Amino acid sequence: MSTGRSAVRAGAGDWAIAVCVAATLLFTGLSGRHSATNLDLPGYALLAAGGLALGARRRAPVPVLAVTGLCAAGYQAAGFDIPAVAYLFAVYGAVRAGHRTTTVVVSVIMLAVLPLAALASGLHDIGAALAQARGALELAWLIAAGAAGEALRQAERRADEAERTREETARRRADEERLHIARELHDSLTHQISVIKVQAEVAVHLARKRGEKVPDALLAIQEAGREAMRELRAALEALRDDGTAPPRGLDHVPELVKRARTSGLDTTLTIGGRRCDLPAAVDRTAYRIVQESLTNIARHAAATTASVRIDYRPDALAVRVDDDGKAAPGAVPMPGIGLLGMHERVAALGGRLRAEPRDEGGFTVQAELPIGSTP
Repeated sequence: MSTGRSAVRAGAGDWAIAVCVAATLLFTGLSGRHSATNLDLPGYALLAAGGLALGARRRAPVPVLAVTGLCAAGYQAAGFDIPAVAYLFAVYGAVRAGHRTTTVVVSVIMLAVLPLAALASGLHDIGAALAQARGALELAWLIAAGAAGEALRQAERRADEAERTREETARRRADEERLHIARELHDSLTHQISVIKVQAEVAVHLARKRGEKVPDALLAIQEAGREAMRELRAALEALRDDGTAPPRGLDHVPELVKRARTSGLDTTLTIGGRRCDLPAAVDRTAYRIVQESLTNIARHAAATTASVRIDYRPDALAVRVDDDGKAAPGAVPMPGIGLLGMHERVAALGGRLRAEPRDEGGFTVQAELPIGSTP
């Protein structure tokens, strides 16, 4: 938005300069003396055109350079002994845009053409024609305009390099921070989760070895430990590799439902609509919504049943997770980290999320994620 406003201001400034230059040239032409009165109207038109052409000097610096040069030669030939002010502005703009060689070539041609234009205006003395050409386009002013354009171009280039350097520094610091977080997660969580996983597997193995029935809770702990290790490993890889780890999506939702059933929650999965390819961000977000919802049900809802419904629509993906837990109608849900995370994920995709108690009791999470305009 700020870049667009800057471009508008710059364009307005260019046109203001163009109008001022055109007005100055016309005023000078009207107040001065010139030799070819039968060419007054074309001469005035060339004066105005040369000035107004500067309005496009940022968008088309080389064409503006050529137009102002032709206009300057034209009104000199029409008998207007007026400096080529518009051409000097065009030289500045073309050099600033990086067209140095073209500007030098065109300027050399201009220095050769202006004496011929002075002769065409009615002068018969070559010395007078050369003097008039020098007055119209002083070499010192020409060099000064080019030097000013080159100085500003170099300053802008240095500013761009400094900006790139700042961005690279910020990116490097972000990479270092990701590595630091990865190390902290590895040191603080991996060992503890590994202990839980190993202990659960040992308990399951011993129970089966003794011929005892393995408790469902123990099997759930074992599977949760495996899943936690996979999730942690994926998170560490994402932190280390800047998101190159393969993400989890809707293809893995049946695993979440199966695990919820193993833990004792009667969970159903319904998929409606015609399945289609989803943007990666939508696929990941839908999976996380189901995962977080089922986790919250298992931890806080005291529910016996839960339902997961995924609807593929032409322009959106709808995800709904309901339970028959202890949430009472009208109660205000506590904004925990899980709910806040879901809201942030959905909002980042331009979608909508509702998480609230149901009228018939229990809790519902409903998300609508746009598909067509999602990056």
